[in-house]
Amino acid sequence: MDTPPHDRQDLRGTGRLATVSKPSGSALASGSGPVEPVLYEVKKTIVGQDILLERLLVALLSRGHILVEGVPGLAKTLAVKTLASAIGGQFHRVQFTPDLVPADIIGTRVYHQRSGEFQVSLGPVFTNLLLADEINRAPAKVQSALLEVMQEQQVTIGRESHLVPRPFLVMATQNPIESEGTYPLPEAQVDRFMMKVVVDYPSTTEEFVIVERAISPDPDSQAIVDPERLLEMQAQVEKVYVDPALIEYSVRLANATRRPSEVGLGELTRYVSFGASPRASINLILAARALAFIRGRDYVVPSDVTELALDVLRHRLVLTYEALSDDITADAVLTRVLATLAVPDTPLRRTVAP
Repeated sequence: MDTPPHDRQDLRGTGRLATVSKPSGSALASGSGPVEPVLYEVKKTIVGQDILLERLLVALLSRGHILVEGVPGLAKTLAVKTLASAIGGQFHRVQFTPDLVPADIIGTRVYHQRSGEFQVSLGPVFTNLLLADEINRAPAKVQSALLEVMQEQQVTIGRESHLVPRPFLVMATQNPIESEGTYPLPEAQVDRFMMKVVVDYPSTTEEFVIVERAISPDPDSQAIVDPERLLEMQAQVEKVYVDPALIEYSVRLANATRRPSEVGLGELTRYVSFGASPRASINLILAARALAFIRGRDYVVPSDVTELALDVLRHRLVLTYEALSDDITADAVLTRVLATLAVPDTPLRRTVAP
């Protein structure tokens, strides 16, 4: 069984990216998946960031949303904009600021004096790919304006509900090095993001290529697929087979974050206030199906689940003040849990007709 090794570290380990599972046999490398042309087109512009690009496609194909954390200048905005061009979809960017109001995001009713009627003016959320840039710079009432559209893919203005275009993806970014003028995301909203991806600096070689491309003419980008084809791919992802053993594993993984003592990790109890919600185990399986599809399979293998575990779970843990004082990160807790739980080793192909 091909199970990717997790980077091991002690509980006090630092460096978020050091605890992220490295893709083995990634579609970016093997080029065996059905979305290879899309990835190839995006990589004409984006250098490195393989994990981010793959996770963006996972979220898009599984109808999820993604939260990206990283310092400025790491091509987070460019990545989602280039992806929008490759899928032929609409792209809107909203720069979150403290003076933003919910109507600036979802839209509002506008009174037209000539006709004497109110008409709905739709906001930038009505697009295929929405970039909520520096989402933690806006107050909670603005952040919560995204809750309905992220969950229901619709917006209610007045008494009317308006569906957003499909496919629909919200990518939110936040800067981890600044605290002044920022507002922590409400737990209810954080839980609605399928994944939280931590982006690190590029390697020296990658940065050389970045600079080289920056001083060269921009490559001609073209739409490889269209939104209709992407909706077909989403339907195909829903048919990817998931063995019950992997579903059980995802449930045990989420439960272990709530009750670490039940898996022999009682020393972690004082570090975790609240573990992952059931939405975590659901999203872990949904994301694993999308990752299997990207890599050209119609069934999920254990590595699909384990590689995505940190991205799906890290933002759902609420750590105690003791964990913060001891410099314990969510990734460190999750790495211990992943190392403790046994990964299923049963055959994971469908053996009987559905």
